[in-house]
Amino acid sequence: MTRTEIDEIVKKFLIEDIEIDEAVIKPESHLKNDLGIDSLDFVDIVVIVERNFGFKIKPEDMQNVTTLSQFCDYIESKVENKL
Repeated sequence: MTRTEIDEIVKKFLIEDIEIDEAVIKPESHLKNDLGIDSLDFVDIVVIVERNFGFKIKPEDMQNVTTLSQFCDYIESKVENKL
């Protein structure tokens, strides 16, 4: 899976499932401050990521992830490790 595919899947579920306005979804967007993702949204995101990418997010892995780009980097690293 390419980084572009990962970015598109993440963008799609942020718009459709988490109901974030497409206009604010940018690589540099801060997950909490810009996108408004809260702890309840994050629970949904964990399930969506598992369904789409086949791995579980570990909370300790997310401690230093603050932007959308970092989140996609994290997914990319996990997807690569599965291959």
